[in-house]
Amino acid sequence: MNNFLSEPKRDVLFSSAGRNWNSLEADLVQIPAGQAQAQSGELHVLGMHFGPPVNADCLVGGSRRRGVQKPGDIDFIPAGVDGIWEDDAACQILRLTLRPTLIDQVAQELRRDIHKIDLVPRLQLRDARIEAIGWAIKADLEADTPSDPLYIDLLANALAVRLIEIATLGKARTHAESGPKMSTRQLRILIEFIETNLDQKLHLADLASVAGVSSTRLKSLFRNSTGTPVHQYVIRRRVEYARALIATTTMPASQIALAAGFAHQSHMATTMRRLLGQTPGEIGRPTA
Repeated sequence: MNNFLSEPKRDVLFSSAGRNWNSLEADLVQIPAGQAQAQSGELHVLGMHFGPPVNADCLVGGSRRRGVQKPGDIDFIPAGVDGIWEDDAACQILRLTLRPTLIDQVAQELRRDIHKIDLVPRLQLRDARIEAIGWAIKADLEADTPSDPLYIDLLANALAVRLIEIATLGKARTHAESGPKMSTRQLRILIEFIETNLDQKLHLADLASVAGVSSTRLKSLFRNSTGTPVHQYVIRRRVEYARALIATTTMPASQIALAAGFAHQSHMATTMRRLLGQTPGEIGRPTA
């Protein structure tokens, strides 16, 4: 991966490496006091500060900022731009990298002129939406059981949308929940696909392809049509399918978890407790 921070040596606390994430990569890193450099590369880089405040001196793409770097402060470095940071104490950074092609794809789906999207360095940016996305990704990195890749696809897509909005003064078109919906045929085909592939890893791009729409448009169309975000719908269907198998078969719980698309039995139990208020063991099973 390009744009990696160089000196001083950083400690990777959690990483998305090996998690089969397609849309972005993430690392939670501990960086000691001193000077650190980000060398220009082919990826957009976003760093979000966690932990105690530090005094920072930042120079990115000709822009310089000195001040206190606080939790939630965000630095954005576009592809091809160098950066230098000097902190007076160790800091913890959630580091996200996105391919420019994702920004271009989402811009096209939003019907934005790519040439009018001015992605410039931003230092100590405060943005509630990006911060919420960062917290969600950090939580997933730290979780014993990672979320479906579909969930990460949605977060990456939302991050790209927000970066485009910021770059174009926040004038992106939005659709209310009363806006356009999927056709009856589109929704039927998509739901049938989800139902027959609950045991598989479902990605946003795959679902969008089945529905014949863009990934960005699928999110709003599905929500407008069902009242539920697509990733929540998939999780709910996994839970309902698992509950039906538990109540009607003598299949071992470990096999039921895999058949319903959960990573393992513990993942199934945790999700069922959260959504149903009961564990698999609390659901009545048929006698052998």
